[in-house]
Amino acid sequence: MFPTPAILFQALIPAAVAAPNAIMAFLAGPQGQIVFYGALMLGFLYFTGIRPQQRRAKEHAAKVSSVKRGDTVVLSSGLIGKVVRVEDQELGLEIAQNVTVKVIKSMISDVRTRGEPAPANDPKS
Repeated sequence: MFPTPAILFQALIPAAVAAPNAIMAFLAGPQGQIVFYGALMLGFLYFTGIRPQQRRAKEHAAKVSSVKRGDTVVLSSGLIGKVVRVEDQELGLEIAQNVTVKVIKSMISDVRTRGEPAPANDPKS
């Protein structure tokens, strides 16, 4: 019929004792070195590539969501303009006097606010 819990427990004890020894033997061999260095490389990749990219993406999303009327923005195409109207997914961008275009917010690559100083090679100064 069915074995009793005591018999099952006695059968599992040798396997539980042998498991750590098998794991240590695996890690002590060349396979363990492969696993160790693979984990080390994945950790390095995460901290040098993935994590900073996620941080930059969060900062960019915060900049784009905080765009307001009067800000100067740079689009991914290189076009620079002044925001005249802000909607949910789009905004109105004045690229020349009395020339306004509709732009999708996700195309904004940089936000330059009104209080930003003029560049060093500005002919006005």
